Parts: sequence; structure tokens; C-alpha cells
Amino acid sequence: MAVGTGRVPARERILTTAGELFAVHGLRGVGVDRIIAESGVAKSTLYVHFPAKDELAAAYLRRTDDSWRGRLRTAALAAGSDPRDQLVGLFDAVEDAFGRHGFHGCPFINAAAECEPGSLPHAVTVDHKRAVRAWVRELAEAAGADDPDGLARQLTLLVDGTLAAGRLEQDPTLPAAARNAARALVDRACPPTG
Repeated sequence: MAVGTGRVPARERILTTAGELFAVHGLRGVGVDRIIAESGVAKSTLYVHFPAKDELAAAYLRRTDDSWRGRLRTAALAAGSDPRDQLVGLFDAVEDAFGRHGFHGCPFINAAAECEPGSLPHAVTVDHKRAVRAWVRELAEAAGADDPDGLARQLTLLVDGTLAAGRLEQDPTLPAAARNAARALVDRACPPTG
């Protein structure tokens, strides 16, 4: 799992190594010494870039936030121009997450379970969940939902529940079931146009 030292900047090596380890073992399951050993940096170098493990965990979660929200948006847009279809299409990103080797669940749900409320990683997790819900709410509003807030809450709970259940059950049929449930929720909440 060690990242080659080549021309990759130390901060990037640390963050990439920590991300790989955190995804598999959780935030608490990985010590700073292991990150140092596998990234090939000196302890002082790690602490120059990340003065505390919470700061490293938060940087990992911010990077994951960018990536995950990008995958959700890409999946939604791939479903077409109709926001109703986009609300369902975003579940293709959930299915894709299950298809990657070694699915370990939602990094944000995992982090929330491990971190104390008020800690930096917990705050990043809360911000992520709020940002995803706000984006889904915008789609729900564009789709003509009677209650965009309610639909956004339902759909994001469905995403989170699917990712959490996937971690426990490792059942590749869960995303299709979630997608079908999303379609039913969208059809009920958003009257068809035209």
C-alpha cells in the first residue's frame, strides 16, 4: 500500500497513504506511525503538513467529499436533462461505489461513528452531509417536488442507508433496490411535466 516516493510531494504522499489506510481500517484503526512508514516521510514532515491526526483525517474527508460529490453529479447528469431522472440517476454512483473492489461503506458514516461530535473530522462530515442534501434539494425543487426539503431528506437517507447496509451485508443488489425506492419517491413527490 505504500506510495512511491518518486516526484510526488510529501503532502500528497501522506494524504494518499492515509486515505487508503483510513478507507480500509477507519480513522481510529490507523496510527500516525503506520502512515509515516507507508508514505515514506519523516515524522517531522508529516507534522509540518498535518500538525494533528484530526487535521489529516479532515483533509482525507475533504478530498473524499470532492470526489464523492463529483461522482454523484456525474451520475445525475448522465441520467439526462430531466431533474426527476437525475434524482434517480444519482443512485448509479451508489451502485458504482459497490462495484469497486473492497467496498468499505461510506467514509463519512464511518467517520461519524468514530469521531466525537465537535471534532474536526466530525464537522467535515456534517458539512458534507449538508452539502449533499442541499444539492439534492436543488434537484428536487427543479423537478417540481411538492416538498423539496422532504424529498431531499428522504433520498439522502436512502443513499446513506444503502451505503451503511452495503458495508454490513456486502450485497450487490442493494443499490438497485435503493434506485427503485428512489424512483417511487420521486414519482410520488414530483408530478410529471408535460
